[in-house]
Amino acid sequence: MAPEGTAQLHERFEWLKSAEQHRNELITELLSRLDGLNDEYQQTTLDHQREVQFNRDGQKRERELREELRKFKSLMNRDPFILVLIDGDGMIFEDNTIRKGELGGKEAAAELWNDIKDHVHDKLPEIPSDCRIVARIYANLKGLADVCYRAGIADSPSLLEEFYRGFTGSKVLFDFIDVGPGKDRADEKITELFKLHLTDSRCQHIFFGCSHDNGYTRLLEQYTDPLTTDRITLMEGVPFERELSAMKARYSTVKFENLFRTTKIDIYNLPPPSTISQNQQYQHVPGSFNAGSLPPPQNGHTLAHDQTMNARIVSPAPSIIASINPKAQTWASTALSAPQAASPPPNAAATTAQPASSAEIPTNKYGQRIDPPTVYDKEEINRVRNYHLCNVHYLRNDCPWNPCGHKHNQKITKKEFAALTTLARMVPCYYGSECDDPKCMYGHR
Repeated sequence: MAPEGTAQLHERFEWLKSAEQHRNELITELLSRLDGLNDEYQQTTLDHQREVQFNRDGQKRERELREELRKFKSLMNRDPFILVLIDGDGMIFEDNTIRKGELGGKEAAAELWNDIKDHVHDKLPEIPSDCRIVARIYANLKGLADVCYRAGIADSPSLLEEFYRGFTGSKVLFDFIDVGPGKDRADEKITELFKLHLTDSRCQHIFFGCSHDNGYTRLLEQYTDPLTTDRITLMEGVPFERELSAMKARYSTVKFENLFRTTKIDIYNLPPPSTISQNQQYQHVPGSFNAGSLPPPQNGHTLAHDQTMNARIVSPAPSIIASINPKAQTWASTALSAPQAASPPPNAAATTAQPASSAEIPTNKYGQRIDPPTVYDKEEINRVRNYHLCNVHYLRNDCPWNPCGHKHNQKITKKEFAALTTLARMVPCYYGSECDDPKCMYGHR
């Protein structure tokens, strides 16, 4: 009995040993898994803490950026304005307004301000109601005043100065800027100011007065994005020129009635020449011509003009005037069509310039008028200048003034005639290379 009982005990003991081993293995496995889970937990805890800190930093940075954005928006939206940019050489106010002088300038400024305000209220409701209006008019005041005087719009050239003084003084942000004589001066300033303010976030809209000049087509055709073109309105005075008219589909346009002239100035019906002084009629640049200002002789004493420069005039071109009145050529030729007041010089047959047909006007490959090279002697020019000869009488043979302040009866040689021609050539013509007056004695660059 004893051996059998022992065997069973051994069996049971072996079974217990096996169960104990399985239990230990299970406990060991559970502990191992617990260690792994604990490591993962620690890593997850660190990751969570890191994410929490990152989110807190992000939220803090977001709040800071939102505050900066609010400040920037406040700065961008502060002092919003509308820019009214006008080329005053062609966008000219109504005649009756100009004739009122300084009072007319104030009235023109007030009407322009009201018209812009009404248009913005009706057509551009997205623009803030407190938006200010800034107006800039660029023009050659002397040239414009001379044109209006000759055309009978103004009683005197100084009336235009009074008019624009009233315009500038009536509103704090309204200015007339005199660019002086010179090719493309107003165009260049207007173009650069246009580009500068088009990218200015405070500039809500630009009203652009340029309907008379095709040259601005090159500027406007650069912009095709509706976000940009929607911020521009073209103002119409005289009808849009051909190339600008083609741009109207891309831009908004507006025409303020009874504010600007709707036709170009017709200079055919001028006041009698006797009422216009010789300086006003023929002096195209301020100041007197002196020997010290003569350019040094170049290339064998040859005076030549650059034949590739584009002409820019400060007032309506001859071709434009001709389209209004085919009989009118230039201001000078029209004014000088009156009966002659002085007899021709004694040797007129030898020294007086003969009229030429328009077909004989020399032009370059671009169709622009040029002056043929002229050989000159600086000493001879200085000597002839001291004679105080009448250029109009000797070079055109149609001086309209009686009496004239310059000499008519002095005999001159062919050499002196050539020097007088060169002297006159050194004064730039108002029309530049677009002049079509065959008898014009001035320089064409």
